[in-house]
Amino acid sequence: MYQNYAIGWGRIADSNNSVIERNSYSRKQFKKRLQCERVNFFILAVNIYLDKPSDQSSRWSSDSNHPPQFLVLKLEQPAIVGSITFGKYEKTHVCNLKKFKVFCGLSDDLMIEVLESGLKNDHVPETFNLKNEIDGHYFPCRFIKIVPLQTWGSSFNFSIWHVQLNGVDEWEVVQPCMNWFNTYREKETIRLCLKHFRQRQYDEAYEALQKRTRVDLEHPILTELHNLLVRKGNYEACEDLITKACEEGMFDEYISDQDYKPKWMPIGPFSESGLNDSDSLDGRPGMRGGHQMALDVHSETLYLYGGWDGNQDLADLWAYHVPSKQWTCLCRNSAEEGGPSARSCHKMCLDYDRKQIFTLGRYLDSSMRTEGNLKSDFYIYDIESCKWTLITEDTAAMGGPKLIFDHQMVIDMEQQTLYVFGGRVLTCASEGDRSSNPQFSGLYSYYVPTNTWTKLMDDCSELRSRIAHSMLFHPRKRVLFIFAGQRSKEYLNDFLMYYVDERKVEVIQDGSSKDPSPTGRPDNPMSGHLHIRNFLKDPSKRSIPAAGFTQRATLDPDSDEIHVLSGLSKDKEKRDNVKNSFWVYNIGKNKWSCIYKNENSGQQYWSKMQHLEPVPRFAHQLVYDHVRKVHYLFGGNPGKEGLPKMRLDDFWCLQLSRPSPTNLLRRCKYLIRKYRFQELAAGDSQSAMVFLQRDLAAVIDQNDEQETQEFHLLASTLFKCGEEEEDMFESQSLFSLPEPSSSAVSSENYRKRTELFDQLVDYFPYTMTQPKGNLVDLIPLC
Repeated sequence: MYQNYAIGWGRIADSNNSVIERNSYSRKQFKKRLQCERVNFFILAVNIYLDKPSDQSSRWSSDSNHPPQFLVLKLEQPAIVGSITFGKYEKTHVCNLKKFKVFCGLSDDLMIEVLESGLKNDHVPETFNLKNEIDGHYFPCRFIKIVPLQTWGSSFNFSIWHVQLNGVDEWEVVQPCMNWFNTYREKETIRLCLKHFRQRQYDEAYEALQKRTRVDLEHPILTELHNLLVRKGNYEACEDLITKACEEGMFDEYISDQDYKPKWMPIGPFSESGLNDSDSLDGRPGMRGGHQMALDVHSETLYLYGGWDGNQDLADLWAYHVPSKQWTCLCRNSAEEGGPSARSCHKMCLDYDRKQIFTLGRYLDSSMRTEGNLKSDFYIYDIESCKWTLITEDTAAMGGPKLIFDHQMVIDMEQQTLYVFGGRVLTCASEGDRSSNPQFSGLYSYYVPTNTWTKLMDDCSELRSRIAHSMLFHPRKRVLFIFAGQRSKEYLNDFLMYYVDERKVEVIQDGSSKDPSPTGRPDNPMSGHLHIRNFLKDPSKRSIPAAGFTQRATLDPDSDEIHVLSGLSKDKEKRDNVKNSFWVYNIGKNKWSCIYKNENSGQQYWSKMQHLEPVPRFAHQLVYDHVRKVHYLFGGNPGKEGLPKMRLDDFWCLQLSRPSPTNLLRRCKYLIRKYRFQELAAGDSQSAMVFLQRDLAAVIDQNDEQETQEFHLLASTLFKCGEEEEDMFESQSLFSLPEPSSSAVSSENYRKRTELFDQLVDYFPYTMTQPKGNLVDLIPLC
């Protein structure tokens, strides 16, 4: 709709109009510039150029809310645009964009999607990072197209109040990117031509173009695969080549891109009326929330301490041995054996190399808070000697944190250092809960060998303290990951990294938008072909967990993944509305994935599901065995309004599974043999039947219903071929038509083998394969 097509002109400059010397800026500095430098543009829809949040008329509006509606901004010259900022009206407004897309390109008729997101319905401006890289290189654009999709008011037209673009347009910077981009497009055009020529068997044209340009269509191993499979039809050699590729790890990237499939399995006795059999409490921990768990991956032993059972704090210490499936009570009352008193909302971590458990913090009711009992005691439990030791009566006196609860504590076993962050500082009742400004603790480290505390950072804007958040330590990257939590009445949705050696903070997600920032990481994991393949493919992949409270997170250092099990979120203030969801964050790709989400509620539903999936909860505990790739969940608060004291004592394990290399190899062999059978069936039915029963049946997954059904239907191909041969014989008798030429049959085989080749190529890394597109798709229809 041309009335919504606004062309503008302008220039990009930084705040002081300085000129960049390209060679003087590192890649990291350049990324920082993309985030902070403003793109100035002048457009016919001048209302969005000026930010007037109090002026109702200072906006661009569409005639209706029916697509297509869009706004196109034209820059004065090509630029590398890093982000886009949307201003808003001073109040919530029904015309605000709940969903929108942004496209960019060097021309207004050829653009790519660089963002899909939405605005919050408030008055706060929002900034979104735009995709601006291909294979690790920046690409320039001249046109920015904003496409509204949905407003907060379902029947209202679209409105955009203000737009600001941030990026760099100095020609010294943009020109090399433009040159690279033109070279890249030329190379990709040649590769598309090579693919087209090979698919159509234009061998002379294919060889001439490749020889003249010296551009490779694909990795040599895939060229060999094409030669063996498509040209020669050597299926056995093709299987050998696929097997070799799998053994060399060429399928690993494909496997890592697949979503996990979760499988919950209950551990422990169950009753007909409730979640667990209360008669067995003597042999296992009872109902509780706010407890702590830690796992020794060497001995496969899980330790559980303390918690709140709905009436009182607990001081019992339990151990669960995974291989024998047995609980053992190590201490009924740790305080009687020199250990900590009964407590909840504390934190515990385990050094499984030295067999030591550390415990810090606790919650006290306001009526129990006095100057005498607000000291922060700190304990260690030696697993081998089964002995508690008081390290100090008050960590604050040693330079550590004051008495806190709902904090986080992790351990760097290599450096024998604990890190403690956040938590609410407990104060006397006279100044505690009545205070409008609660105190939050900062970031501390504790060096075990010297019994030394160090304050690393106070509660500040760079690292805002909080309670009930998540914090994980990556032993190889030597980074703390911190996210979610609550600060007073605010539920946080930021995602931060703290480098423990450099003592600096980096922002992954600032919490102001829905999409992780591709430029907020110094190592920029969103660059390269993986960025192109995964960026904005699936809305669930673009999402992040809701701003949360008591989410439980674990880390797998081998796969570079963070796992998050939901707790309470800001959108679910009523406790009986808490829902189950499980998320995985891929650190290398900077991508969140929702593995599953269960929106069901109601006692009747969860009574039926009690043996299949844990009931939604918060104040639970989740630990992870990163060696055997298994999670363990115990207890928590189901949040029942009618039963506020109810706590859970159910025990679960969770396994996340993806296709294994072995399963993927079997799938490839199945595809190869299926096509080989179809080719045999067209010429030799007897040989095809033998091959079907002997070779193809050997690679069928009997647990895959679709594959099994497909296998059973393949036999009908033989009868179909027989009928076609009979019809052909009758036709030749009646009309005396000649037999099809051998070249026609060869062309059909070539087409089917090419189809199989394209399927197999999908399992290889993107950088090794031919282009995904087709040359004919680029031809306009008019």
